[in-house]
Amino acid sequence: MSRSQLAPGVEVVAVPGRGLAVRTAGGEFLGVRTRDADPEALLPLLSGSAAVPADGELRRVVRAFDEAGYLTEGGPAPEWPAARRDVRLLGAPVLTVPLAAHLTALGAEPRTAPAVTAPGTPPAGTGGLLDGSPAAVVWCLDGPVPDGLWDEADRLPGHGVAWLRCHREGRQAYVEPLAAAPGDVTSAHVRARRLAATPAHRELAAYWSGPRTSGAPARLTVPAAALLAALLADDLSRWATGAPGEAGLPARRRLRRVDLRTLAVTEHPVLPVPGVAPMPERDG
Repeated sequence: MSRSQLAPGVEVVAVPGRGLAVRTAGGEFLGVRTRDADPEALLPLLSGSAAVPADGELRRVVRAFDEAGYLTEGGPAPEWPAARRDVRLLGAPVLTVPLAAHLTALGAEPRTAPAVTAPGTPPAGTGGLLDGSPAAVVWCLDGPVPDGLWDEADRLPGHGVAWLRCHREGRQAYVEPLAAAPGDVTSAHVRARRLAATPAHRELAAYWSGPRTSGAPARLTVPAAALLAALLADDLSRWATGAPGEAGLPARRRLRRVDLRTLAVTEHPVLPVPGVAPMPERDG
């Protein structure tokens, strides 16, 4: 701990008559007990502009910040690894265009394929989802997921390809957890969990299967599409660079629901669905 600095979103403020307080990344204020440590000497250490002393009260306070998770090592943000830069984008341009811009800015190399809507139909011109050996596949739908459309893509983690997706249902959108290894949550798992969690499971299954009657179209607005693209890009970036997740549910066990009217995001835990045990064979 020769040199550390406050983590992004964490700040320290001098409160008149009360000493120092830390504002956490979650917006909570906590008092800092410096004891014999000089607050004026502590601030340069927390900003990363001075080296932490080998011992003494200052080092004790800095260590307390570190153990609480309020410090990060200085230096540039981790770069997107070359082996994970090839990201294939499928689906609605209203989502893939802003997502491609985010990923390019972060250091990835996205490739956009034409939209696919029919189950079992490989992306046109790609020769299948594994064509070109992408590191990740992202599929964005501006509507519900037709039965069977993502069955083939659910097998991507078994081939070492990360799999991420989102879709819209009316005025709600769902960003599903990134699956990067066998045993992670797939789209089939999400559908099964959602059906099990609602008393309207027959209605939800019928809604997915269609046909559906609607009036005025519920199009994605530019701010809503930008939010969804940013959520997807953040998940991909953390997977690619190995960056730690934020407080809350683990990213690979988290279903996010976005209210497209208010842009409010809620998180819901989701786990893989165990395979059904085969029925024992009976003689005769």
